[in-house]
Amino acid sequence: MAETPESTAPAPERSDREKIIDAFMALLAEQRFEEITFAAVAERAEVPLHRCRAEFHSLLAVLAAHIEEIDRAVLAAQDPEMAAEPPRERLFDILMRRLEALAPHKAALRSLARSARFNPPLALAINGLVVRSQAWMLEAAGIATGGLRGAIRAQGMACLYADVLRVWFYDDDPGLSRTMAALDRQLARGARWSHCLDDLFWIVPCPRRAERWRARERERRRGAEPGEQPAVV
Repeated sequence: MAETPESTAPAPERSDREKIIDAFMALLAEQRFEEITFAAVAERAEVPLHRCRAEFHSLLAVLAAHIEEIDRAVLAAQDPEMAAEPPRERLFDILMRRLEALAPHKAALRSLARSARFNPPLALAINGLVVRSQAWMLEAAGIATGGLRGAIRAQGMACLYADVLRVWFYDDDPGLSRTMAALDRQLARGARWSHCLDDLFWIVPCPRRAERWRARERERRRGAEPGEQPAVV
């Protein structure tokens, strides 16, 4: 049987940027983040050092590029059949697909988590990257991320995701049963926390909300007949 043109076509050559990201993640699986140098990344990637400098200004920028790659892969693989599902189910599906995309990098991410545990500035920087990434995951699930409420949601998702990762790092079951159970528990907690957050936003004084209410009240009073008390709603 003759081979089809698709089966004989060579794989597209990876760009220097992609080679650098791959090399960094491979090194991260073997050693601590603090031990990695751009010289070692360039050697592993077989890319001149000046090309590393042209593409990235720091190793954290390489990590950010890797996270963005995963974001794009997950967003591009959204299942249209999930559109009718509740937000929690959509989010569960999205985060499980994210973990599938991360599977080849499990050792690297486990190493990064160990480094972050003893390096607060690194942990803070990683948190910023994860919060931005999780905002995209929330958007993909149809959950708003705008304003202060959205920012708090994204931070909450970053913490939730970190708890799930700690289970995933050591879940060797091909079906990821422990990870799925942990994700389900965390999303249930997140849903309760989100309801509390919504309640909190109504409890905490909001100048704009108060002004909107006063404007509606003025309109209501102007619409009342002379001598007639406005209806209480």
